[in-house]
Amino acid sequence: MIQSRASLTAEHTAIRRAAHQLLDVPRIFDDPLALPILGKAQAAGMRADPGWLAGGRLARRLRAFLAVRSRLAEDALKRAVEAGVRQYVVLGAGLDTFAYRNPYPSLRVFEVDHPATQGWKRERLGQAQIAIPEAVTFVATDFALERLPAVLQAAGLHPHEPSFFSWLGVTPYLDAPNVLSTLKAIAPLAANGGGVVFDYVIPPETMGMLQRVGFALLAARVAAAGEPFRGYFEPRALAGALHEMGYDSVCDMDPDELNAHFFSNRTDGLRVGEGGHILTAFRRAHYAMEFPPNK
Repeated sequence: MIQSRASLTAEHTAIRRAAHQLLDVPRIFDDPLALPILGKAQAAGMRADPGWLAGGRLARRLRAFLAVRSRLAEDALKRAVEAGVRQYVVLGAGLDTFAYRNPYPSLRVFEVDHPATQGWKRERLGQAQIAIPEAVTFVATDFALERLPAVLQAAGLHPHEPSFFSWLGVTPYLDAPNVLSTLKAIAPLAANGGGVVFDYVIPPETMGMLQRVGFALLAARVAAAGEPFRGYFEPRALAGALHEMGYDSVCDMDPDELNAHFFSNRTDGLRVGEGGHILTAFRRAHYAMEFPPNK
């Protein structure tokens, strides 16, 4: 992203999350704050005329992916909390709203983001009159450049208590070594029942021809916004790297699995496209769990 401004992709993601609340029935992911955090004027405009949000095939598939990755992240967090996790770290929080509708009284939430994006979000929260709970800690940093564990501990995270991390919509914009180094750095903080959920993109050359065309269009858009895609992963190699880091329970859902589990039997044809995976990894997940959860 451009260092002096808030992330444009964070705003576009928030708009699509809000569009899901208005357009798709049944919803994959419920977020009552998705519209309010956009501001009164924009939220009112979207409610008055939601049709312009629908977009074409690529827009619908991207909206479906954004919805299901948030759903999977919060489903995984629920299981971590049930197992005793009391620290949740949202990396690259953008306009994510979980912290402001957190149903777990014992869960402390750390929102990590670039200072410009975080400042912009706090302005949005104030304008929307969304209260910031005492259990929320803002951590302004560029975690591609700074040592994340030290930054989190300085913000009050307890390093010897398990933490669960979500990292949505970020890894494609980072070089692969930065992604791997971050996953390795947080692994000790996820020990004893914690973990991480993140999405990633497979190498474009491994996609089908039509999927490569759609991906190229999306890549051109984010590059024009100053936030180009940089990092891609081959699924088996990534899973192997995570096991070497100490993550002992890895669930990687590809588009076919996501569509089969979350989008089957829909009458509107909503489904995710090719290329994007959502991976959940736990460390010492001593609690029995079925993942992904049953519908």
